[in-house]
Amino acid sequence: MLVYPQFNPIAVKIGPLAVHWYGLMYMAGFLTFMLLGRRRIANMSPPLLDYKGLDDLLFYGVLGVIMGGRLGEVLFYNPGYYLANPTKILAVWEGGMSFHGGFLGVLVAMWLFAKRHRINWLMLMDFIAPLVPPGLAFGRLGNFINGELWGRPTDLPWGMVFPKVDNLPRHPSQLYEFALEGVLLFAILWIYAKKPRPTGAISGLFLIGYGSFRFIAEFARNPDDGIFGLMTFGVSMGQWLSLPMVLAGIAMMVWSHRRAPKR
Repeated sequence: MLVYPQFNPIAVKIGPLAVHWYGLMYMAGFLTFMLLGRRRIANMSPPLLDYKGLDDLLFYGVLGVIMGGRLGEVLFYNPGYYLANPTKILAVWEGGMSFHGGFLGVLVAMWLFAKRHRINWLMLMDFIAPLVPPGLAFGRLGNFINGELWGRPTDLPWGMVFPKVDNLPRHPSQLYEFALEGVLLFAILWIYAKKPRPTGAISGLFLIGYGSFRFIAEFARNPDDGIFGLMTFGVSMGQWLSLPMVLAGIAMMVWSHRRAPKR
């Protein structure tokens, strides 16, 4: 049995200024996005956008992730808490970002970017899909450092006690999601995207991969607090939100291979 190391969520504090690990994890994810994006651009012929366009793309993406992720957390998981504590809605450094909300926010942000720069939206989504999992990995590390999104009780030898919850050994589900949604999904998408694929196929694989891995990880993750616990058929909110992603990804890959021309 392991014991959660009780990390200090504040990485650096200088006077009244406090830099939280959670914020640093997001910065690391955005930096990785830029580095991998430049490599993607260098390997494309012709490139979908230039380096300046990549900078603008990151700006749109940051807005989509933060606004969508926070709104998703407020509306999907904890509406009662945030209704009672409205000032906490802006406290993103304390954690609490919904992937599914952030995903919808990014879709809207990328649509606006594609429209402004006159780029095919699906091709743009194919471009960014392999760049997303490292950011998800850093986000899960941030969850672990914050000691949030802990797992369900387990008797496995690597079960971890989270003292602020109780004395039961639990799955370190944040690390499971780090490995599945972050590391493994990145490896799959990066290798798949190395060769020309029909437009929409890479995005479809992302939807299938993330939805499947999140669905699996949710069996070890404690149901989120708020108005939702385990829902119909013992399925969590995160699993219900992931199922449409998998179905949409399968449909997109079938459609792309049947109809879309290769780049």
